[in-house]
Amino acid sequence: MKIIKTSAAIAAFLFTGTVSFAQQVDLTRGDLSILKEEKTINIEFTYDNMTVGDDGKEANYIKRKTQENNDKEKGSGEIWARKWEEDKKDRFPPKFILGFTNLSKMTVSKDAKYTLIFNTKAMEPGYSVGVSKRNAGIDGTVTIVETANPAKKLIVLSVERPGENMFRGAAFDAGSRIADAYYLSGQKVGKFIKKGGD
Repeated sequence: MKIIKTSAAIAAFLFTGTVSFAQQVDLTRGDLSILKEEKTINIEFTYDNMTVGDDGKEANYIKRKTQENNDKEKGSGEIWARKWEEDKKDRFPPKFILGFTNLSKMTVSKDAKYTLIFNTKAMEPGYSVGVSKRNAGIDGTVTIVETANPAKKLIVLSVERPGENMFRGAAFDAGSRIADAYYLSGQKVGKFIKKGGD
């Protein structure tokens, strides 16, 4: 009986933790009802003025990681820096899009009436060293514009990363952790738009 009670208590705690760490999406401008009948949307990604972890400006992070890798193996720092830029184009956006389309039930097309621009404001790469872990996460802004008139902002959403959840695992590869964070953000934004902000 004690085992059952203990298991139930742990399950309840874990469930509460999962809910409390849900990513926050808020509507700061516009009316999501304009997307209600839309089946497709274009999605673009920007990294304007992005900060990374405890390094502040992204340039500081790139400089530190490049040096750290070069200290371990000459030339590997430049390889890492090139991979970082490639991930921002080829690895992170597809994960966001996958999460978004799964829950929004919209497809992605460059010919769509509206374009969703996801700008990453802050990125936490996280880490996993032995039993010590920090989950990756991103803060961003979603701006929805008419594809034919991108200067006019119709909808703006703020997207904030969830808090730390010590029960959720973290991959040893930073790129994998960050990609998972983009997937989570895509899911949250997709669900938020699908439900009309409710």
